[in-house]
Amino acid sequence: MKKRKVEILVLSDVHLGTYGCEAKRLLRYLKSINPKTVVLNGDIIDIWQFSKRYWPRSHMKVVKHIMHLISKKVPVYYVTGNHDEMLRKFSGLRIGSLKIVDKVILDLNNNEKAWFFHGDIFDVTMQHSKWLAKLGAVGYDILIQVNRFANFISEYIFKRGKLSFSKRIKNSVKGAVKFINSFEMTAADIGISNKYDYVICGHIHQPEMRKITNQQGSIMYLNSGDWIENLTALEYTNGRWSLYRYNDAEMNGEIDEQPEEMVLSNHKLFENMVLDFKLMAVK
Repeated sequence: MKKRKVEILVLSDVHLGTYGCEAKRLLRYLKSINPKTVVLNGDIIDIWQFSKRYWPRSHMKVVKHIMHLISKKVPVYYVTGNHDEMLRKFSGLRIGSLKIVDKVILDLNNNEKAWFFHGDIFDVTMQHSKWLAKLGAVGYDILIQVNRFANFISEYIFKRGKLSFSKRIKNSVKGAVKFINSFEMTAADIGISNKYDYVICGHIHQPEMRKITNQQGSIMYLNSGDWIENLTALEYTNGRWSLYRYNDAEMNGEIDEQPEEMVLSNHKLFENMVLDFKLMAVK
């Protein structure tokens, strides 16, 4: 497969280390493109739910692929999110072409500026009830597993399409819809006040590209979605942004859905890396 050239790739909410993460599909996508710059816009590794019992081969392969890009001197910005907030202790740290940041502003074509940040700062639950947010994260992971079992029954037994419980909840609960709209407007308002051309977030797992206008002006709001349900990313090429949606058919076949082997040596290596970061954060 010939790799597509992408000037800027934006990924967020991958949640490596959780059962819901679609690491196999993400890896196939990453192998299909050749990015010049990568922005990892938060919640790439789910340190909140990191467990010794679960770190499959495909998750380690995603980490290795990103490390390979860094070894090739591709600029990679790791924007910290809430599930990997431990890394905020190291904001500003540069290792080769990798830089850990809380936010980043990039100059694009035609003197345009894009502002990247995860977005959890707008989440009231994160600010005042972090334990509730963590409980919700566990509940969401369980919901995804139940959803996958339901999809297996729906597709292979009843020959129907896929279902998405969390999407139905988001679209039907007025409070959830109101939160998403408020999140997008708040990000846009701040971006407009700072005279940015684009504001690019993650966090809410809601892929989006739309122009938002207020009394001060307008801005393009973009959200890269997630790699749990939506399997989306943002791509910037030839002066234009586009929202990429993963499709198995476009990748020449289905993904093997069989349970994969745990790689203990790689898992131990990654576990030690996480522990080292935790010790450094305490210091």
